[in-house]
Amino acid sequence: MNVITSSYRGDKYQEWRILEESLPIIELELGIKRKPLELPREKATLLEEREKSVDYVREEKSRAEKMELELTTYLADLLKHRLDQAIRFGKEFNVGFLSNYLQELFGPVLHFDSLLSITQQYGLSNNEIVHEEGKTGKRTGWSLALFGDPGTGKSFSTRDMILGKPDAKVGAHGLPGRNRYCGGITPARFIRIGEAYAGKVFNFIVPEFNDFFRYKGMVEPLKIAMEQGEIKYETHREIIGPYRFTSFFSVNYNVSVHERGYAVTIRDPNFNAIEDRMLCRLHRLTKERFIEITKSQMKLALGSIDIEESARRIRDHLTLVYAIETGHPLAKERFRYKPVMITPHVFDVISKARESILERIPQKVVKFSARLEDKALRFACAASLMSYFGSDLDYVPVDEYALRLATQLYVEEASVRSGEAFEPEEVLKKVLEG
Repeated sequence: MNVITSSYRGDKYQEWRILEESLPIIELELGIKRKPLELPREKATLLEEREKSVDYVREEKSRAEKMELELTTYLADLLKHRLDQAIRFGKEFNVGFLSNYLQELFGPVLHFDSLLSITQQYGLSNNEIVHEEGKTGKRTGWSLALFGDPGTGKSFSTRDMILGKPDAKVGAHGLPGRNRYCGGITPARFIRIGEAYAGKVFNFIVPEFNDFFRYKGMVEPLKIAMEQGEIKYETHREIIGPYRFTSFFSVNYNVSVHERGYAVTIRDPNFNAIEDRMLCRLHRLTKERFIEITKSQMKLALGSIDIEESARRIRDHLTLVYAIETGHPLAKERFRYKPVMITPHVFDVISKARESILERIPQKVVKFSARLEDKALRFACAASLMSYFGSDLDYVPVDEYALRLATQLYVEEASVRSGEAFEPEEVLKKVLEG
């Protein structure tokens, strides 16, 4: 019987895990019970002291410099050898194209998670969102959370599709040099290394977000990080910061999923403040999802899914758009920056969805905040950047299909936050077809 198995294998990093079904046997043999989520204070203190013994900030600054070089090297190679192909591809590419591509690979249910992860990568350019009269104060960047039942494909979407998984012939779809993988690091270490990224925009991929909350006092600094605020963290022997965190997150965590709604397994009652600051997507292991997962696993095992070449085209396009929109020195003189422009029509659709949702919530108290609308709008604008080469306008208009997907996200997440007190399909039919 295999007790330990490889859970992730990349070019430079490998993770191992104990199979969930093996844990009861191991616990029985060792005569132990599974420990509660919250670490005892003395162990947490020992880990904090161990973290302090290494200059993680200096190490991380070196890592960040290497990641900058990775992006520049990739971009230089793209501009020299594949620029014409990338532009031709970009004239045809948009979020609808991406959706069809992913549905052909993974099916109508499973594909949406990878679409979210790839769209978030476009948002990392953190473009200005404007309207016809000027600036809105909003930008395209946002943090993503996939949560729900174990084994529903969360890590595949946020990690493997973005960083790549060569053994399975899954090419990296994400930005080169802009995704900091955080497997295995403690939250105290994250707070320390965050200083190395102050003023920069990276994406921090956290594969087991639950583990961050085994330690007391993590909600407040992580909440501030997700607000891109000023972090200052104090222990009894150390003060970290203050520094301003300007990056984003892509996280997975497990919850207890009910027939309607869910319950977090993280003990901190303030965790909802973290969820409120991310665009969240609930994973329920339905029959449809189960079938698509098993089919995808079979395809990957048999080698019938080989998406390395398709991944390269998407990654080239993403990198080129990102370089243009962030004013990278290699692209700044060759292409023009375009903000994303929203129109009254965009707000009309979102407002119509809001009104329809509120009509269907029986209780007086609303269990989600206005941040949900903000994240849905940011998603629509990030997804619209895929259409950068689709017109000669000096701005990027909000793609109509991107707006439909954003509305779907808004309605479905509002339903989940409301304990699934209404059926999202009814609202979407009224808003999008009525």
